[in-house]
Amino acid sequence: MNLFNKILDLFLFRIGVEEQDDGRVVPIITTGSIVWGILLRTAVIIMLSFLLMSIVENRRYWWVTLLFLWLLAAYPGWKQFQFYKKHLAEVTESTLCGKCVHFDETSQLCKLYDEHISENYIPCGGVDWEPKPFEKDEE
Repeated sequence: MNLFNKILDLFLFRIGVEEQDDGRVVPIITTGSIVWGILLRTAVIIMLSFLLMSIVENRRYWWVTLLFLWLLAAYPGWKQFQFYKKHLAEVTESTLCGKCVHFDETSQLCKLYDEHISENYIPCGGVDWEPKPFEKDEE
């Protein structure tokens, strides 16, 4: 059953828990995981469409492949990216790390400690926190 859940996580962009059993925080959703899911689904759809078109031998319905690419690859990836941006904005606003110079928003990472942050975990504990410059904050 565990393998089945991992396959579902890969193909359906399910939201998982961020904290590992050993206490480490690893974000489940990243830009890379979203792009990887889109590319993997696109490859599967294209391979299946080639197989189906060779069996059916009717090339008039090529547009169905484009419809499946949108419905099963691009649209879920776009929705997941919207969720990712919302989640990242919440983490940025609700943690001390969100206003720190060392915080990298694109990877949810503290650059100083090279560790992922979450709402419940701040890598430095607030000791090495440095505020972002005011000019960047207004943009």
